[in-house]
Amino acid sequence: MNIEKIKLLLLKLRISKGIGISGEHKFYQWMHKNQKSVCFEDLNAKIIAQIAQLNVKNAKIFIGDFNSHAMYIRLNKNLKFCKYISIVDTDYPIALKEGYLPPNILFYQGDKQLMNHSKLLGVVGSRKHTKYAIQALQSILPDCVRLDFAIVSGLAQGVDKLSHQCTIASGGSTIAVIGTGLDKYYPAENQELQDYISKNHLVMTEYPLDTPTAKFHFPDRNRIIAALVRGVLVVEAKSHSGSLITANLALQNNREVFAIPGRINDIMSKGCNDLILAGAKPVLSFKDIVEEFQY
Repeated sequence: MNIEKIKLLLLKLRISKGIGISGEHKFYQWMHKNQKSVCFEDLNAKIIAQIAQLNVKNAKIFIGDFNSHAMYIRLNKNLKFCKYISIVDTDYPIALKEGYLPPNILFYQGDKQLMNHSKLLGVVGSRKHTKYAIQALQSILPDCVRLDFAIVSGLAQGVDKLSHQCTIASGGSTIAVIGTGLDKYYPAENQELQDYISKNHLVMTEYPLDTPTAKFHFPDRNRIIAALVRGVLVVEAKSHSGSLITANLALQNNREVFAIPGRINDIMSKGCNDLILAGAKPVLSFKDIVEEFQY
């Protein structure tokens, strides 16, 4: 089995139109099961579309794009300007591989060794935070950093941004999992922070260059955060927020879920309080997180 050829094929699928993460994962599962008997040179777009179980519309798009000139322009651009890790690489994070729909390809900038850090803590929360979120993060994260935790978040507005900034200010390591290509910034105001993390820490994404933001990218990104980490801390969240989606994904991946409790009449703490009622561990100090990582 030629690993480099397989990696290139997986990269090509990631860049192709008409096939999404579900289809890519089905192809990887088939490939993994049949790796000793299949001749990968014989795989054409039509066969791959069947393996990935694409519907008629998407199969037509995929087959038309797979060997097109535009495809090879996109492929060469990403090969030239991006570093990437594939699910068949030996240093692909085991935790991520065991999670829900693990990405076949991850593009990254920075120190990829952080993906395999032994103490990865996800931090998510409201994009329109209050002072309480700032106080909670400043109370908890510096001590976690002191104990060699690395903080993972989504580089969005609000709690995501604050968690990255607090970690950096405390001298720790942070990972930003973004929902665009590495050459895009969302929100635009985070460009300076994203550039800093990409040079001094780690920025990662499953989206190739030139990919703008899209609404469905955020839950897709959240599944990566939820699988990569050993636990997720939720800091301020309304009911039915994206942060709760991440927490539920973490539970599905058998990860620890932590929540900052808040006042019972505070709408910004409703999601966290509901998580605690459902079994999430309330966090009053960094010790409540640390003790769950000691195994």
